[in-house]
Amino acid sequence: MLVTLLKSRRLVWREWLVSYLFLLPALSFFLLFVAYPMLKGIYISFFDFTLNKFAFVGLDNYAALFQDKYFKKSMMNTLLIVLIAVPLVIAFSLFVANTIYRKSELVRSFFRGVFYLPAVSSVVSITVVWASIYDPNFGILNYLTSFFGAEPIAWLGQPDTALYAIIAVLITTSVGQPIILYVASLGNIPASYIEAAQIDRASSGQIFRKIIWPMLMPTNLYIIVITTINTFQTFAIVQLLTAGGPLYSTSTVMYGVYEKAFMLGSFGIASAMGMILAVVIGVISIIQFKYLGSDVEY
Repeated sequence: MLVTLLKSRRLVWREWLVSYLFLLPALSFFLLFVAYPMLKGIYISFFDFTLNKFAFVGLDNYAALFQDKYFKKSMMNTLLIVLIAVPLVIAFSLFVANTIYRKSELVRSFFRGVFYLPAVSSVVSITVVWASIYDPNFGILNYLTSFFGAEPIAWLGQPDTALYAIIAVLITTSVGQPIILYVASLGNIPASYIEAAQIDRASSGQIFRKIIWPMLMPTNLYIIVITTINTFQTFAIVQLLTAGGPLYSTSTVMYGVYEKAFMLGSFGIASAMGMILAVVIGVISIIQFKYLGSDVEY
């Protein structure tokens, strides 16, 4: 009995050891490049950390940020981008996926590739193309609006239009993955459900609301959460197109972190900004899981 128990424990220990040895590469990567920088950022946020100074200041960095009008402006810009971009990305992706799913396999594959192309393309190349589109003198956008009698507009040079121009670019680079996921999820919906609803003379809207939408909830939850997180972290497009201008009208929190840390050398303030953004993202993600995850069957 004792020998059998010892062998059983030895077998359990061996399986535990082997399992963690397989996990060790990924775990090491996570600890080194995710956990450690995150903890280091929390630590630095409590210090006045510049190129020639490192002094503990407690919560002073956070207090200074809540009194900083530029940080407030960046946070409002970020929230506005999320509120506009995320619903549009979800609606457009679902519309495109539902449309192309009804086509032949060849047509479906073609459009999946077309819409996914911006997601795998270089952000620099995409922004160069959009910069030429928005060019106030030679851009195709002003050329098209001139047919309606509109005067040329500096789309990226005016506070009233710059942020919405950024949102338009962001949407085009964000719809690729959701479309792919929605097309795959639509393929998992049993055709018999839809056929039964059609036999009962249910309208297209009723079929979508009562059958398609509920069965897409796991995919919806994932796409909404990931798209929200990625949108909160908008940085490269802003840096390459407007550098936060004009008059901070396109500045985001992530761009503010870059500006404070690498342009002004205030690493403590930058870390505090990152921590505030992380808390905001965490709270919103929890709310999304609470209200959207309740209808998801895992």
